[in-house]
Amino acid sequence: MVRNTQQQDGLPAVTSYGSTFKAWAWHVTKPFVPPWAVAGVTGLAGGGANLLWQGSPWAGVGLTLGSVALTGATWAAGVKTGRQRRLHSAITVAAASAWTTAAAISGPLSGPLPDLYLMGGAVLALSWNIRRVLAAGMAETSGESADKGLMEKVGLARTLLKNVKVEPNKVTASYELPAGELTNDDLGKARDRIASALDVPTTAIRIQHDPDSARRGRIVIVPEDMLKTPTIWPGPYAPGESVEVPLRIGVYDDGADLVLPLLAAIHVLVMGMTGSGKTEGALDLLLELFTRRDVVVWLADAAKSGQDFQPLLPAMDWAALDTPSAAAMVAAVQAVIPARTAWLRDHGYRAWEAAAARRQTNPAHSCRKDGRACGCDGMAYLLAWFEEAAKLLRELGDDVFTGIAQEARSAGVSLVVSMQRASGYQLSTDTRASLPAAMCFGVKGDDASFALPEEVLDAGADPAAWGNKRKGYVYLVSAEVDEDLHATPARTFWTGPSGEYERMAEYVVKQFANVRAALDAVTAGAAEKAVGEFFTRRRERALGNQAASTSASEPTGDPLLDGLAEQESAQAVAALVDEEDQELDVTTDLDPVETDIALPAAKPSPEEARELLEDMVAMLAGVGPGTVAVKDLGPYLEQLGRDRSWVSKQMSRMASEGRLAPTAEQGVYRLVPVLAAA
Repeated sequence: MVRNTQQQDGLPAVTSYGSTFKAWAWHVTKPFVPPWAVAGVTGLAGGGANLLWQGSPWAGVGLTLGSVALTGATWAAGVKTGRQRRLHSAITVAAASAWTTAAAISGPLSGPLPDLYLMGGAVLALSWNIRRVLAAGMAETSGESADKGLMEKVGLARTLLKNVKVEPNKVTASYELPAGELTNDDLGKARDRIASALDVPTTAIRIQHDPDSARRGRIVIVPEDMLKTPTIWPGPYAPGESVEVPLRIGVYDDGADLVLPLLAAIHVLVMGMTGSGKTEGALDLLLELFTRRDVVVWLADAAKSGQDFQPLLPAMDWAALDTPSAAAMVAAVQAVIPARTAWLRDHGYRAWEAAAARRQTNPAHSCRKDGRACGCDGMAYLLAWFEEAAKLLRELGDDVFTGIAQEARSAGVSLVVSMQRASGYQLSTDTRASLPAAMCFGVKGDDASFALPEEVLDAGADPAAWGNKRKGYVYLVSAEVDEDLHATPARTFWTGPSGEYERMAEYVVKQFANVRAALDAVTAGAAEKAVGEFFTRRRERALGNQAASTSASEPTGDPLLDGLAEQESAQAVAALVDEEDQELDVTTDLDPVETDIALPAAKPSPEEARELLEDMVAMLAGVGPGTVAVKDLGPYLEQLGRDRSWVSKQMSRMASEGRLAPTAEQGVYRLVPVLAAA
């Protein structure tokens, strides 16, 4: 498949499939080349034989006998083939050998030999081409064309394959299992054996079950991986259009566009192991989003401080690049949902649509009671992206996104949660159920079951076969994406070598600066009310994180950046101090507290004190609501032989080790199952 390319200002001209056109053309013509190649070899053989044996009667006798013997051998060898094919082969060999003998004795250019060669050779070659076309057509329409030996070999005897359709690098066949003996599940279990029998990768076999039958469906075989060569991002798919238009992010293995219909997908889980290409997929999505006219992006990346997204930060309305800012973004998203829903309701929208992003001049979408157009400013779509969300989930709890995912459907808000492994220990079952779309890159073992539905895995989806060896390979499951494509491998676009991505990002950020929407007053007001300066100073905080990532200890020379970096460092330290400890002098021990607990005669060693603290934490959380605060340990400080600041540090250590989980309230931790079991 060949795609048109465009030359965009500042962006290098690239093509999606120009690099594979030659391979595709060769696959199409290759089956028809052999007869013509044989005709060419015959001409060369006649000319070469003439140079050796021109005018030699003995050579003529030998060549004649050889022609007869070769024709007879061909006839004998074709005894197990069809009669027509046997006769066709013998006639072809007889004609070719007779011409070669005559050319050797008389010369290939003497008498009628040149005309016989050109006309006879072309006719014979075309006859074999026609035979191949007819054979393919018969295989496509014949109900008895199945390779029964293959089905018997893999333990599926009496399975009928029919309506076989052969395309370049793709074979499709309908199957019908014997009634009462086998089911679609049995065929799915035999997929690996079918791949072995055909000597192709397991990902090359896809099984599409008929939803109306337990024993019928289709088998799709794609023997050659056409995704090995990455495709460079070809530029915007729908520049200046609404986010309602799907986002093009890659290609399927048959050359079709890989598109994500965001408004149908609503919320997306992006999962894949380190090195599998999640970042490339994220960049593809963001590059597309930043060329649309009615969408605003909030991005949280506390794990890597936005390391992979630096060139795109200017196009984002909010980039939360540390844990406090990311937690504030979660709270802000929770707060803006009811505000946005109320605005849509008041303007007569049951759900967000492109018209909601424009000025409201339609009386049908007016918030006025007199029925006249209200003229209110529109409200852009909001995408909240949480990159490497596992860290945030550990800090805030595995159900932090549940409410957002369940309530944001009608508010014009999409949630993207990106993580390496969406297991039940990291992402709650309720949250996972509320993320209807998934992009699953390479994973380990059975981890694909955390992202892909069971029916997609049964159909042949196997991201564990890639791991991190096929960067960018992905399965996309979403509403408004053909179900037959859910188990079809695809590959996201490549943003190019070092330096190329920066050029692409700069092009998108600058070229579409006047196209992108600004955040509406309704969303901004709700976010400011919920998180205050975390929102109003969001750009300064992001700038401070950029400065901090540039140099953690050395000044940049820019007073603004250096000041922001110092402020960010101070805020990060302050975030680790409990609210009730803000005025505490950590160099002074607290006064002893009266307690009924028997105190040890001597001060516990550091190891003994840590063990005692862990027992106390488990006890307090076990008899309470499942949480424990630093202040709860006040009555036991003397028994521990330590002050309050030591307790606060030890509980922070236990949280960093995953034994306690911080909550939204400073200084309060939630007991995790590991410590509870201990």
